[in-house]
Amino acid sequence: MRMEFSSTAEIALPKDPLEWVVGQENSVKIARICASQKRHMLLVGAPGTGKSMIARAIASILPKPKYEISVIHNPSRPEKPVLSVRTGEMAKSEKPKEFGVVLLPGEAPEFVSEQLGMRCRRCGGLSHSRIPSCPHCGADKIRKHILGMGGPEHSQKTTVEAVRVRKDGSEEMLIYERTNDDRVRMLTEKELKERKDHEAKLMRKVIVPLNRPTFVQVVGNNETELLGDVRHDPYGGHPEIGTQPYMRVVAGAVHESHEGVLFVDEMATLGETQRFLLTAMQEKKFSITGRNPNSAGAAVRVEDVPCDFILVGALNINDLGNLSPALRSRIRGSGYEVLLNTNMEDTPENCAKIAQFVAQEIKGDGKIPHASSSAVDEILEESRRICKEADGKKGLTLRFRNLSGLIRLAGDLTKAENAKLIEKEHVRSAVQFAKSAEEQLNDKYENPWSAGMADFGVRSKKGSETV
Repeated sequence: MRMEFSSTAEIALPKDPLEWVVGQENSVKIARICASQKRHMLLVGAPGTGKSMIARAIASILPKPKYEISVIHNPSRPEKPVLSVRTGEMAKSEKPKEFGVVLLPGEAPEFVSEQLGMRCRRCGGLSHSRIPSCPHCGADKIRKHILGMGGPEHSQKTTVEAVRVRKDGSEEMLIYERTNDDRVRMLTEKELKERKDHEAKLMRKVIVPLNRPTFVQVVGNNETELLGDVRHDPYGGHPEIGTQPYMRVVAGAVHESHEGVLFVDEMATLGETQRFLLTAMQEKKFSITGRNPNSAGAAVRVEDVPCDFILVGALNINDLGNLSPALRSRIRGSGYEVLLNTNMEDTPENCAKIAQFVAQEIKGDGKIPHASSSAVDEILEESRRICKEADGKKGLTLRFRNLSGLIRLAGDLTKAENAKLIEKEHVRSAVQFAKSAEEQLNDKYENPWSAGMADFGVRSKKGSETV
């Protein structure tokens, strides 16, 4: 086939990420529906046919997340942190609030400024609390304890409590504090309680940030990675030397993919964890607790953490029997099962799609030069060979993983020669280098098993080399 370009640099790549998926038109059509309608999707097919690319493309066209998820310290029950879900505007508006009235040292009652170290007990002169002696008369501002005289030593305080009588004759407790800028803050008991409640809300850990990717991938059976955890604290969350429980909460992939796509590769390997994934899909919320019963985190629990995601699962055809029937039914009930193609017809239009794929791989790699039209022709020949060997058909393969490696290897060979374009010779060399170990054995030995029989004097097919 004659290419209508001199190099892949001339190929215009589509702006729509779903159009980067080559040869899977039916899957792309359903993927668009899943993105707009928030449906789940189970992709079944051979490795390298574009399952993760479809999932990433769905995630890329979703709107940005609107909500941030965090946990807040619960003073009354630290092992039950408070869940907080807020928008970006709510997060920006939440700032530290001032409580009470701030007074200058001279405006506070004399006994208060004296005990806070701001006023001299002898002359009444005012000075900074960090100065131990009065600069006016030289007297010590802090009363010393004389050895053997008994009585408590009076040290400089940071807070002073006092009783104030209201106009109606009732009394109220006032708390005076020394501020960082050496002033005096006066609070009532009510204001002190309000400040403690407000400060408790500021003891927050964001477990799912607002600015996050809409694509989260999970591979393998790891409950902690999928469902979240509470880290162990050897001090058991001790208020002074331990770590507060809310700081040890870790979100799982089901929570991090909230408002996005959760891509689970090799779904059949999840095993029993599939039932937890099913619960998260159904309820759209999943509690976080310590997964290890022997950990200090086992007693910590955050209830009903949001996890409203689009599930895109991937597995091979042979693994369908290992998928939980309940989970599979749930996907089919609110989504689609899609069988991916492994090959397509050898037509000029499809050859152009392979050329587009080559251009995409080169752009995505970012470290190799573009390919000439003759190099793309050679890649097409390799595509036909793979299709013949893997599927027993005439056509173009859609098992792109091998082709991706071939393109990168040819590009690396080109860079090593300081050439400007990947040429046909580079692709042919890459085909030889890219052979699997089994293929290399078949090329070198008459019987692949002979490679492991050197001790028995088995000779190669050339007849002269003893293995």
